[in-house]
Amino acid sequence: MAGPNDYPFELEVKDGVEYDPVYPGTAVDRLRSVLQRVRDLENLDGAWPDVRRLLLAAGGLKEDYSTSHAFNDDNHCDLTTMVDNVSHNSNADGAVSMISRRNQLGPHIQKASLPEHGRGGSWSTCTNGAHMTPPHDVAHVQFSSRVAFKLVWVPPNFEEFVLVDDEGRLLKCGAPTGSIPPLYARQQNFALVQGGKYATAAEAIAGGREMEYSPAVVNRAPVIDEISKVSEKLAGA
Repeated sequence: MAGPNDYPFELEVKDGVEYDPVYPGTAVDRLRSVLQRVRDLENLDGAWPDVRRLLLAAGGLKEDYSTSHAFNDDNHCDLTTMVDNVSHNSNADGAVSMISRRNQLGPHIQKASLPEHGRGGSWSTCTNGAHMTPPHDVAHVQFSSRVAFKLVWVPPNFEEFVLVDDEGRLLKCGAPTGSIPPLYARQQNFALVQGGKYATAAEAIAGGREMEYSPAVVNRAPVIDEISKVSEKLAGA
């Protein structure tokens, strides 16, 4: 049985299978794999296409046409892992506002998900609604699934980003270069989470304050070093 750092959320076992009682649509082993791979990422400060490629691979997604939007705009910045029997949910009841009632992602999820991460699938779902408590975004409502991580750009310059876990706790920081998403998209990305738990890490870095780390970050030293670099860059802006 995995320890609390491997899956830092509530777990129960039914018929010998682990599941998340709060968000039962979560593909638990797959989320666990994503967290481990994110933790093992050494650097997210390179050219944006390379950084995005690392995020996709860590999240269990192929880099192809269907995933070209992932992390490249304001909204598709959640990496979600869901069990097979919810991947074809389509928001038919309109529970997620500003999302189509025919948001049928199942075939794309099945095609783009890397099998080595475990059963279920991965997708870069929409962030909107994440400022609410509890979160009312696509992952939590349409799929009843936790996010493995959310990407949030850091104000006021929006040149750095944080990856936070499902409770908004810090996993990683990055300061990519080159053709990053346009400024309006980065600003709107932060606006989508502002006022909720997923904005707290970005706000703490921007304000030079302490923040809560995800239990999935076993060794905090590399993350602290990343934060120091980001803070120095913000101070010199």
